Amino acid sequence: MPEQIEQPTFTPRPVLSFVRRSGRLDARLQRAWDNYADTYLLDINAGEGSLDVRDDFTLDRDTIAVTWGNANPLIVEIGTGQGENIVAAAAAHPDVNFLALEVYDPGVAHTLLLAGKQRLGNLRIAQVNAPELLAATAPGSIAEVWTFFPDPWPKMKHHKRRIVQPQLAQSVHGALADGGAWRIATDIEDYALHVHEVMDGRTDFRDAGGYPPAPVSTRYRGPEPFVSNGFRPSAWPSAARTGNRAVVAATKDAPKSLSPSI
Repeated sequence: MPEQIEQPTFTPRPVLSFVRRSGRLDARLQRAWDNYADTYLLDINAGEGSLDVRDDFTLDRDTIAVTWGNANPLIVEIGTGQGENIVAAAAAHPDVNFLALEVYDPGVAHTLLLAGKQRLGNLRIAQVNAPELLAATAPGSIAEVWTFFPDPWPKMKHHKRRIVQPQLAQSVHGALADGGAWRIATDIEDYALHVHEVMDGRTDFRDAGGYPPAPVSTRYRGPEPFVSNGFRPSAWPSAARTGNRAVVAATKDAPKSLSPSI
């Protein structure tokens, strides 16, 4: 009988919405990292240099209470870039907790710098893959998820890398509290159509009937209605277009507001 040769097994690699690049930190950003990482950067990674969430981590109400020291609603922004938007939101709304998800070192460091300068107590940062973080979130733990101007990945062969995908929508839905919202904004028409392809057939979200809050950074200089000194709901219909900007606000179950200011 011929000897059986064991066939190798292969684990499919997850498709990522980003390409990992090593970003060099200048002296100012390195100081910010050294001074503020212990305060703001969550230690939830699977290992040093890894963007995976460690297996024993769960984002739930107990984690929120320990991390932020309160039971305030939590808003998670996917892909915070340089951090201007989420830092401005956190400064304007101290009664809401914020979690910035960003994978690039310079963006994380700049967010640390902005948060540290203002001594914000309601903001934390996680340098992990967003879909993994949401998959590790207990049901009903998050009030809102923001995805503002994600990488459009315009080539057809790269569309699978777009962050808004059916699997992520399922994870967001599970993580949101009843009445929570997933707010998505893009300035790419094809990406807006992609978002609708993902969301329009879902029965577990409802159209929130309005624009998501405008990005709140006073440094943002896009056309209205995305320029604001404080974020505010707009009266225009969801998924309408103004100029070249399209947005979607999808609400889980019955809509409700977090507070009169949001």
